[in-house]
Amino acid sequence: MKRHFILTAGLFLLLLLSNCGTARRGVPMFDPVNLENQALAQGEKVYMSYCQMCHPGGTAGLGPAINNKPLPGFLIKYQVRHGIGMMPAFKEDAISDKELDNLVAYLRVLRKSKDKELM
Repeated sequence: MKRHFILTAGLFLLLLLSNCGTARRGVPMFDPVNLENQALAQGEKVYMSYCQMCHPGGTAGLGPAINNKPLPGFLIKYQVRHGIGMMPAFKEDAISDKELDNLVAYLRVLRKSKDKELM
């Protein structure tokens, strides 16, 4: 029980710290994402439906920037499913598991696109 609490507290702390990012707003920090893959196109649709309004283009808006957080996929999924702070939770009836996988893939490409811009 104690070990479970420590693991949960550690994950919460990691997610909390991952919300500290740039306050840069406005100008996109990256080139447009190439969406040749069907899964990435679906991930973009999910992003545009549920994420874009608070994280425009992956940058900070109402929520913090999400394209500069090198979180592993399972933590991104956890944050989407459970929400943190002001971010609402998106359960399976809103975003299916497959759509969530596609969203994580899209966010990875979005991050890589941003990283390429910084080179």
